Amino acid sequence: MKMLQKSMLFSLLHYANALSSCKLLGPGNLPSLFQEGEIMIGGIFPVYNKEIFNASRIFYHLIVCTYRFNLRVFRWTQVMIFAIEEVNRSLLLLPNVTVGYMILNSCSSPSSALQAALAMAGGVGRTQPPACTPAVSALIAESGSSQSIAVAGTLGPFQVPVVSYFSTCACLSDRAKFPSFFRTIPSDYFQAKALAALVKHFNWHWIGAVQSDDDYGRNGVSAFIQEAKKLGVCVAFVGTVLRTYSMDKILKVVDMIKMSSVKVVLGFAPEGDMYPLMLEIVKQNITGIQWLASEAWITAAVPSTPEMYPSFGGALGFVMHKRAIPKLKSFLTDINPYASPEAAFVKEFWEDVIGCTPNINGVTEEYEPTKKLCTGKETLKDSDHVFFDVTQLRASYNVYNAVYAVAHALHQLLFCQAALNQTFKQCKKVSEISPKLNLKKVNFQNMFGDDIFFDANGNPPPSYDLINWQMSEGKVQHVTVELILKFLITQVPKSVCSTLCPVGTRKAQIKGKPVCCFDCIPCAEGTIANKTGNVECTPCPEEYWSNSLKNACIPKTVEYLSYQEPMGIAVTFVSLMGTALSMATMLIFILYRDTPVIKASNTELSCFLLFSLFLCFLCPLTFIGKPTMWTCVLRHTAFGVTFAFCMSCVLGRTIVVVAAFKATFPGNSTAVKFGHAQQRIIVGSCTLVQILICAAWLNISPPFPDRVFKYSNTKIVLECNTGSQAAFCAVLGYIGLLAITCLVLAFLARKLPDNFNEAKFITFSMLIFCAVWITFIPAYVSSPGKFTVAVEIFAILSSAFGLLISIFAPKCYIILIKPEKNTKKYMMRKI
Repeated sequence: MKMLQKSMLFSLLHYANALSSCKLLGPGNLPSLFQEGEIMIGGIFPVYNKEIFNASRIFYHLIVCTYRFNLRVFRWTQVMIFAIEEVNRSLLLLPNVTVGYMILNSCSSPSSALQAALAMAGGVGRTQPPACTPAVSALIAESGSSQSIAVAGTLGPFQVPVVSYFSTCACLSDRAKFPSFFRTIPSDYFQAKALAALVKHFNWHWIGAVQSDDDYGRNGVSAFIQEAKKLGVCVAFVGTVLRTYSMDKILKVVDMIKMSSVKVVLGFAPEGDMYPLMLEIVKQNITGIQWLASEAWITAAVPSTPEMYPSFGGALGFVMHKRAIPKLKSFLTDINPYASPEAAFVKEFWEDVIGCTPNINGVTEEYEPTKKLCTGKETLKDSDHVFFDVTQLRASYNVYNAVYAVAHALHQLLFCQAALNQTFKQCKKVSEISPKLNLKKVNFQNMFGDDIFFDANGNPPPSYDLINWQMSEGKVQHVTVELILKFLITQVPKSVCSTLCPVGTRKAQIKGKPVCCFDCIPCAEGTIANKTGNVECTPCPEEYWSNSLKNACIPKTVEYLSYQEPMGIAVTFVSLMGTALSMATMLIFILYRDTPVIKASNTELSCFLLFSLFLCFLCPLTFIGKPTMWTCVLRHTAFGVTFAFCMSCVLGRTIVVVAAFKATFPGNSTAVKFGHAQQRIIVGSCTLVQILICAAWLNISPPFPDRVFKYSNTKIVLECNTGSQAAFCAVLGYIGLLAITCLVLAFLARKLPDNFNEAKFITFSMLIFCAVWITFIPAYVSSPGKFTVAVEIFAILSSAFGLLISIFAPKCYIILIKPEKNTKKYMMRKI
């Protein structure tokens, strides 16, 4: 127990000491790297990062804050010094002008960063005389967006340029709020677009997001969500983390990830804020998540460890292009705490890299007896520590460019081109420049061939590398993916709220849920979805219909009455049989024209009627087969004229019968008036009327072949459109008028006393004719498709057979079966 208390006391003292190093109580308490110069450039870096120390395993669930030395950030400070020394050695950039620097620590705190910025802007920062140095002409600051917002927002009205090397919040592009802010890293606006495009590339439509509770995280995730929505990507949840959060808040985010169905999570947070969450995810062994990273932690050294790899292996993120600064390595290996015992941060650097505490002047910290004491012979020359790898610099390269951007702005202000040659001469004094530097006009090419300039919002041109975490030789490697399509993942995870709707279905939004959550509904008849994920089903063209799977449009079945189908064959057979019977009957009438039965039947009108019936039986043949312009015109006009001809013949026969009956009365000469000439006139004139109606019909709006879609969704019915409905009705109406006239006249003469009274047969035939055509009208209207044609053919054949059988069958029966009755005596006998 005593050992536990002693260890606990030692830890708390250590944290308190570290915390005190970040307090900004006054100029004398600012841990800084300093070099005097005629022109001063300030630098603010979070060399110490605040982090959470969880002592719950030790004593009473104690959680305390500490500050951890960040080796990666310390290298940034050394790059700034290295770049300034290069500028001072240059004979072209700022000749005969010495640039000094003051570098302070911000502890990743906006308030500390602001205090450091105000101290440097006021020319304060040395404990040794002179206590006050020239105010800085520009600031290289800061890494965190929240810190940069505080610094740039405060110094902006005083026109002190602030050049950030790692602040990416898109909000810093607001020139109204931050008129003197510039940066050498692209805005999160571009990173958000790149991340959204990456998500879309892999068809991840359902993802989660984790943001840091600061301007960087909130603005970054907000920009990403806006871009993702444009691409149809939904964000299921947004968790919030911060390095100073309690473990309860961290666990809530972890539970959020575990309970969600997402397989892809974006972490938009600095490494210090992301690290506690990552530790807990590894602790709970949460795997199977594809992590997307912001540039703040994808290449950070602290989380890039083999212990993190099982949960975060394969992480993807965009970062600035890497560059190598070969001369930097020798500069870094020259760092020595014995050569510069007063230099800030060097002691901590030595402890991290060498692993021992430097024995400066024989004094060590009494409360850290566990640390190994250096012998003084240690060297960095042969060190293989990652700190000295200067071949893959990203943020460090941004710091390097920031220094040179300020140097070029100073050069433009101090120097002007000589009139007679290309050399430059100093046109202003150093005292005249502070702090009105103009970085808007900076545009140069550095020694590595990169163009350095700022747009109207102070941003550099966007350019990224895609980084992938891969394990190699027991270390996590940040592999640059040259082409996304060649990106190596063993298996690309799927992350969707709802699986993409298969072909033949469409999305149906679920009320109250994001657009990425939906049901899949089969397409309606006549519509298709031939791709996955269709929002709407596409209607098929009029000539097509959807197949059973609703994924393709297939041609509709073309339907018409053809000669090959059973109905067509039957109609053809019956039609030809009718024509044969008509011809046979006509032949009988011609052969037996001298017999009493034929003479009593008016041979001429009988032959006319049989010929018209012959034509009527041929009419159905024009209704069979694929409709054309000529067949459509022929079928309707031939039908109208032949039946009018037929009814005219029947009318003539009926008038002759009635006239013959009246001629039996004394003094009546009616029969004489209806001789052969008058009969021909009746037949010809009545037929001529129908011919004129048909001619008008063809002239106004003739029948034409038509494709009808209304009868069936899966069929196209080819039929003859009548064109003018009024003309068609006039043709039928005229035939009906003739038929009714015949019926009335025949009915009046039905009780004539002759043994062979033809009026009875005409009456019966007209009753059949009228019944058939009265029935035809509703059947014609209600019959679908080719059955409409069949109904019309049935009406034609039925009425034709009715006339043939009713009028001529009795005569043929007497002639062929009962020849004994075929005598004048029998015919003249009264019943």
